[in-house]
Amino acid sequence: MAFEITGKLVEKFEIQNVSDKFKKREFVIEYRDNPNSSFSEFLKFQLTQDRCNLIDVNQLGQDIKVWFNLRGRKWEKDGNVSYFTNLEAWKIEAASGGMSSSAPASLPDVASSDYTKDDPGNDLPF
Repeated sequence: MAFEITGKLVEKFEIQNVSDKFKKREFVIEYRDNPNSSFSEFLKFQLTQDRCNLIDVNQLGQDIKVWFNLRGRKWEKDGNVSYFTNLEAWKIEAASGGMSSSAPASLPDVASSDYTKDDPGNDLPF
């Protein structure tokens, strides 16, 4: 299921090469569900693979609209179970309707692909 949200871009992180086959980039937006509220939510999103550069055209402080999928993973190691949730962004545009960035339609669905599976030394769940 796809979601969308509008907020102010407050942080862009560098691309991280998690393994030879998987890379990701994170960014944070400040979101207020009520414009009159003094409290903000800071939401961290993730871009993966060929989508890592989608945030490049946007500047810090800019209002952006983000389309994303909600992803959840279960990870077990040494008898311990952990759960992870990611906000997987796939399209970004200026909130004013300016430049738009989205991934090409031919990209694989990251949720259904396991880019780190073939690397036995990598025990990361994402």
